[in-house]
Parts: sequence; structure tokens; C-alpha cells
Amino acid sequence: MLIQFLFILVAIIIGARMQGIGLGVMGGLGLAILVFGFGLEPTSPPIDVMLMIVAVIAAAGCMQAAGGLDLMVSLAEKFLRKHPQRITLFAPMVTYLFTFVAGTGHVAYSVLPVIAEVAHETKIRPERPLSIAVIASQQAITASPISAATVALLSMLTGFNVSLLDILMITIPATLAGVLVGALVSMRLGKELHEDPEYLKRLENGEFSNHSLAEKGDYKLRSKAGLSVLIFILATVLIILFGSVESLRNISGKEINMPVIIEILMLSAAALILLTTKTNGIKAAQGSVFVAGMQAVVAIFGIAWMGDTFINGNMEQLRTSIEGVVRSMPWIFGVALFVMSILLYSQAATVRALMPLGITLGISPWMLIALFPTVNGYFFLPNYPTVVAAINFDRTGTTRIGRWVLNHSFMLPGLVATIAAVCVGLLIITVMGV
Repeated sequence: MLIQFLFILVAIIIGARMQGIGLGVMGGLGLAILVFGFGLEPTSPPIDVMLMIVAVIAAAGCMQAAGGLDLMVSLAEKFLRKHPQRITLFAPMVTYLFTFVAGTGHVAYSVLPVIAEVAHETKIRPERPLSIAVIASQQAITASPISAATVALLSMLTGFNVSLLDILMITIPATLAGVLVGALVSMRLGKELHEDPEYLKRLENGEFSNHSLAEKGDYKLRSKAGLSVLIFILATVLIILFGSVESLRNISGKEINMPVIIEILMLSAAALILLTTKTNGIKAAQGSVFVAGMQAVVAIFGIAWMGDTFINGNMEQLRTSIEGVVRSMPWIFGVALFVMSILLYSQAATVRALMPLGITLGISPWMLIALFPTVNGYFFLPNYPTVVAAINFDRTGTTRIGRWVLNHSFMLPGLVATIAAVCVGLLIITVMGV
């Protein structure tokens, strides 16, 4: 089993460095080694999860192509410019909302340059709002009803009579509290902007004399952009409604599973956006949201399939070796989720890879929901796209990777937000008595 695990680990590390679809295809190679090299029986690929993600990113991609994301960015910019002194508190709320609505943290790219510019204009160290804004966009993944990670978790817990609303009632307040605590900590990060040596050096070199920190986006919005956002949000609300009211899923005497409902509603939303806004479907498939989403699908296809096969083939050994520890201290499973998310760079892939083990080990589904925010560990290594983007958008140089790599701008806010979210989640399930 140890040798098999080492092969899996190597595949994950190499795939993460390859970026793009590298993680998914290396998962496929790892699966081939497990099946043909070690003789493990392959499990079924996670088709339902993959199809749900495809449907969601199709709708989100259409909304982006119709100008919906540009509309959201312009509104966010106006809001942040009205409250510049509170940008470290409000910026993460904006990126959290963006991710919550769109189901992917990659939408934060659009608002990061705005945050950097407003912070610099207000003489606030840009590292403070930028770092927690990136963390908030990750935390919101585990609170969004249409994110790939939440969809994957829901599909695994439906057998325990856990509804989508049950998950959201825990993860939304938990992650919001985590982000708020992280924002309060971020307000103390580093020196004041006018005292930062790197900024003073760049200022002396005249790097800010001819241009601002970020180019203002072209927010010439199409008249139908608002309609695309409205359709997308309505589909999201309907998903929450169907997931919360069991009777609505009963059609002609048969209960329709939530994966099917999500696929139907999101594909319908995508079609309605294209029809009502007269948006080109090719443009929707070329947007950043669609591309990032398809990369997630490939990652889940390879990594989750490989992980499922490994766990299924070694279940007895795994249960014997760690069952006692996990049963007595279930929070340790959260540490495993956090470490795995660092390696996989995907919340959804982490859920698909490890949550089945947690269920098999007998961990309460409510405990698994409370531990859900620990899958947001990919800020730990500062090479995730949103992290790199935030560093590049901050031309003052305050948002950076430290000399020792791990002492980067996102480490403290990320750890604080994750730990606080889990603590609040555990408090909620304790109060609920579940």
C-alpha cells in the first residue's frame, strides 16, 4: 500500500507543477499504474460530479460572455471607492460574493486590480486587502451552492438525509466568520505603506508617476448583462430550493436526484442567457470561467478516479491503521483534508479523493461538513493562479513571497480564516446537537 501511495503522491506533485489539465492527466497515469501495475480493480469514474460541474460552468461562461461579470465588477468598484478606508474589510466580502454566485474563485481576477488601486490611492498597504480577498474567494467555494466542491460533497452525503440547505446552514456562517476574522488579522499585516522599504524604493524610482496601480477596466456594459446575472442567480436560488424541499424533487411519483436537477437547471440557465442576450456560444466557451472550469473537470476525472481506486483497493488496511485515531479525534481528518488540498490544488478533487474515506471510517456527516473548509489549503504554497495574480497586481511590492517561500502574504490570513471557519462550524453542529 505504501508503494502505491508513493506513486500517487508523485503523480499529484508532477501534475500540479504541469498546471492546466496536467493534474488530471497525471491522475490518469497514476490510475494506469494502480490498475495494470498493482492489479487494483478500477472504480467507476465520478460522472455525476463531472456533469454537474460542466453544467454550472456552461451557465457561468454564458453569463461572463453576456457581460454579467463585467457588470458585477463595475458595481464592486463603485462600492469599494465609496468606502476606501474600509477596503480591508469590504474587499474580501466582494470576492466572497463573486465566488458564491459564480461557483468559482477565478472570478476574483476581475476585481483584484480594483482592490490594489483603491488601496494605493487611499495609502493603505495593498497587501492587507489583497491577501484576505484571495483567501475569501477560496473560502466561498465551500459555501457556494453551485461550486464543484459543494456539489461533490452533497452527492456523497445524500444517503445520510443531508440536504443542500443543511450544508449551507453550516458552511455559509462558518466561512463568513472565518473571512471576517482573517480580515481583522490582515489589517495588522506589515508596516504602513509609507514605511515599507520596497514601496519607498519603487516610489523613488518613479514607478508610479505616469500610471496608476491598475488599469481601469472597460465597463461599457451591454444592456442585457444584468439579465444574464439575474437568470444565473435565479437558477442558483432554484437549486437551493429544490435541494431544501424534498417534495419539489418528487416528479410523477419518482424522486429526482439533486445532481440531475442541478444539471437541468444550469443547462437551462445557460440556454436562456444565450437566447435572451443573443450571446455567441463560442465566446462563452472561450472565456476564463469556462476554461478554468473545464480544467477542474479534467482534474476531478483523473485525480478522483485514481483516489477512489486506491482507497477502494486498500480499504481494509486503511481502516485498520487509522480508524481508531480518527474515531477518537475526528478533527485529525480535517488536517488530512488540508494537506491533500495543498497537493491537489482543487477543493472538489480533494473532496472526491478523501471524503469517501471519512464516510467509510464512520465520521459523522455533520462533522465532515464542519471540516469542509479545510479543503481550502492551496494558498499554503504561493503558486496558485489567484495568489500569483494578486502579487502581480500589487505594483507597490507589499504583496509578496517571502525569502523562505512559505512566509508569504497569504499564509497568516489563510490559516486564520480556515481555522476560524472550522471552529465556528464545529460550534454550529454542537449547538444543533447533531
